[in-house]
Amino acid sequence: MNDFKVSAIIVAGGSGTRMGRPKQMLDIAGKPALARTVEAFKKVKNITEIIVVSAPETAAEIKKIFPEIKTVAPGATRLGSVISGVEAVDKNADVISVHDGARPLVNPEKVDLALKTAYDKGASVLAVPVKDTIKECSNGVVCKTLDRGVLYAAQTPQSYRADVLKNALEKYGKELNATDESQLVEKTGVKVNIVESDYKNIKITTPEDLIMAEALVKEDKETIYRTGIGFDLHRLVEGRKLFIGGLEIPHTKGFLGHSDGDVVLHAVCDAALGAVCAGEIGVYYPPTDAKIEGISSVDIAKKVIEILKEKNARIVHIDAVIITEEPKMKPHYQAIRESLGKVFNMGVDSISFKSKSHEKLGDIGAGNAAMCQCVVTVKTER
Repeated sequence: MNDFKVSAIIVAGGSGTRMGRPKQMLDIAGKPALARTVEAFKKVKNITEIIVVSAPETAAEIKKIFPEIKTVAPGATRLGSVISGVEAVDKNADVISVHDGARPLVNPEKVDLALKTAYDKGASVLAVPVKDTIKECSNGVVCKTLDRGVLYAAQTPQSYRADVLKNALEKYGKELNATDESQLVEKTGVKVNIVESDYKNIKITTPEDLIMAEALVKEDKETIYRTGIGFDLHRLVEGRKLFIGGLEIPHTKGFLGHSDGDVVLHAVCDAALGAVCAGEIGVYYPPTDAKIEGISSVDIAKKVIEILKEKNARIVHIDAVIITEEPKMKPHYQAIRESLGKVFNMGVDSISFKSKSHEKLGDIGAGNAAMCQCVVTVKTER
């Protein structure tokens, strides 16, 4: 049966004396550790409430990000904080799951499996096989080498049917030397089931842990490359300056348009917007808006770059071709590539620009118009 209610208690009551501030609020790749922890639990289907056990200042910070969660004050010890959280759970909760706020990289799929195991069997603990050989010592001398083949390192969350955990706390909740609540559950005779976790579910305790967490977050980011197609066409008329790729080109004619008519920048911008599914430049700069008449296409490009940043994307390659009879483009290839590089903050080695003739056909062939076609590749991370 998968339809059951879970109250998740995230214990985040530490003062962070070793790390300079509460470790659960330390920044990991631009986000507080505790926020990453809460996000992981919000992805799990059966969790109907999240209770963060923390000091008032931490509670205030996390409530700004997640106003819907409950917060309660911590106890004097970790076990006291767990008891404080349990007292606040929904009375209809079938399962109570307890997690360390300083374990921000927990896998939601593992959490889901642990919850189902606890509901079915009474109790579960996420854990990983011990990789190192463990020595039992006394006064600095090895007394015994333990069989690592049967040893697991316990993690969190540790999850229990609500009645199982409440019974254990009622009977043994005063045993302050208990390092986790599963020890108390074991004493009641309920078997605690191991749900194998992964080694990324580290606890942030030392500065080295923070460095490791940063690296793991960056490693987990999914990199996606997307491609957009751009096209633009404008008439060439006398009395207008000619702008191509953000560069003014000496010529007797320029592009007719509501803006400066730069067909290359327009095509590149449309292609970039298409790559992130954000429409086209006419959505943001409609030709009916008299206030923007004569706007520089470089300013339009700046707006497109802002939109890409909002979507955590950036242009990594441009391949543009202008189709025109005049002026001749080959003498300007390098200058236009450099101009595009400046506009989009890219190296010229990632920008291709070329031109083609229209073989004297139509308005383009007669020198009365020009068009640009291009392909833009963007890189996104999520």
